[in-house]
Amino acid sequence: MKKKYKRLLIIFIIIAVLAIISFVIYKILLNQTEEEIVNVVDSIAEYGYTLDDRDTDLMKSTYEELKTTLTSEEIDYKLYAENLAKLFVIDLFTMNNKINKYDVGGTEYIYPEALENFKLNVEDTIYKHMENNSNGKRKQELPEVSNINVVSTEESEYTIGESDTYNSFVVNLSWQYVSDLGYDDNAVVTLINLDDKLYVVEYAVGE
Repeated sequence: MKKKYKRLLIIFIIIAVLAIISFVIYKILLNQTEEEIVNVVDSIAEYGYTLDDRDTDLMKSTYEELKTTLTSEEIDYKLYAENLAKLFVIDLFTMNNKINKYDVGGTEYIYPEALENFKLNVEDTIYKHMENNSNGKRKQELPEVSNINVVSTEESEYTIGESDTYNSFVVNLSWQYVSDLGYDDNAVVTLINLDDKLYVVEYAVGE
């Protein structure tokens, strides 16, 4: 009985090791696929914002608006906030150009300390049922933002933790899709100013 138990244990360990190796290989291949598909065509290096070749015309035109704002002699932070909030929403809810549910849009605009929670939340909610498209054969219909408008923008203050208070902008947005699939079409996006760079810290569906 002891020999049989040891033999079963060895088989189990071998299967577990093979499963781990297979998973690691899959992740490596998936990352290689993402690198091949996603190509950066432009960047605003000082701020870390990028534009990919897969981005939609709306994303590209809004990115150019942001680039113009940030390269002006004097930056209009209200306009900067509006540009960034629009880019965040367009990238987040334009899902038909994403590879899989882990390819979350809008991440480069998020406050760094909130990034991991943001990604996990999106993966478990609006991206949850997204089919993998690493082979380019996905047939699932996914949303694409076709138009976006700023309804209003207010300056305010935003507190993180118990005492860290930042100047902020509260941007109220509405948007439309190529096809209405039931996703959010309005929201309030809050951004903070940290060392002259804006970050998204809160997204709330509008009333």
